[in-house]
Amino acid sequence: MKITTKEVRETVDMLDEIIEEYKEKTPSKKRDWRTYEQRLAKRIKEAIRELEPLIDEAVSSIKIVNGETRGRPSELTLKQKVILVLIHRLVGKSNRGMSCMLAIFCLLSDVDVSYKTVERLYSEELVIMALHNLHVLVLRRKDVKNVNGTGDGTGYSLTIKKHYATEAQKLKDKLKSTSKKERKKKQFAYCFKLMDIDTRMYITYGISLKSENEAYQQALDMLKKLNLNISLDSIRLDRYYSKQQYVKQLDENFANIKIYLIPKKNATVNGTWKWKRMLYEFTGKTQEYLKEYFQRNHSEAGFSEDKQRFGWKLNQKREDRIDTAIFCNLIWHNLFWMADS
Repeated sequence: MKITTKEVRETVDMLDEIIEEYKEKTPSKKRDWRTYEQRLAKRIKEAIRELEPLIDEAVSSIKIVNGETRGRPSELTLKQKVILVLIHRLVGKSNRGMSCMLAIFCLLSDVDVSYKTVERLYSEELVIMALHNLHVLVLRRKDVKNVNGTGDGTGYSLTIKKHYATEAQKLKDKLKSTSKKERKKKQFAYCFKLMDIDTRMYITYGISLKSENEAYQQALDMLKKLNLNISLDSIRLDRYYSKQQYVKQLDENFANIKIYLIPKKNATVNGTWKWKRMLYEFTGKTQEYLKEYFQRNHSEAGFSEDKQRFGWKLNQKREDRIDTAIFCNLIWHNLFWMADS
């Protein structure tokens, strides 16, 4: 295997032309809307049908040895709390709005709590534990083991005044030109999610109020901590991660992983064997390489799907509650894809 920095940079310079040629050879398939709607309806029905049994199993595995005895006993069971926090994310109401809706729901059930109770559910340890168990159960049900992954980051607005998609670039430019003391209160939550391409299900995620990189590191940490015996066989990331430090980190943590990145214009062949191998594949087999890399579009489609369903704004303000809200989005996404064959 031999490749030069000049060859890599020449390929990067010609990338736009290569991509145009690739698109001509592999035109995108037109969506059959009738089939799509039928499959979507099936996935939604399956998700709702499986939800309660999965929550029962997730809750039953939690054993409380010494619980908190001070204060007034909770009006809700742990199962009700998990259902409530998931429904809250699905309907997209504020904490106060959800409390008002529960007043209507109480005509059909015995659940009637204040908006503060709804808000506190997002930071309750038992609820977070049950959600984690639920996530693991869904991945096991889908038999996710050997993951061909794709990862991407996005942001959620913490205020209704600004939209992440229109303000993210302005914020990046401003952060470069201002000191830490001059920076205003955080207005966005960064989120990174790792998806399994074959099942379209999220494996891990991370959130941060500081940077996408911090969210990415949290997602990798979560993957290492999950007790699922999951093997990350390959990964596709955008150009933000096209640096040797990220390739080295992935190689050290996941044996035999294949990494698909688009090199930057100033890329060099100096570096680890894994970095050189990636550049060799990119330069020598560009069309095949792009076919693998462009499966990263599934991540962008997943974020688009989630934001259409849950919106682009988070009503929670505390970082731990923001984390739980995004985790609920992830769980619903996986539940809706669980029935897809």
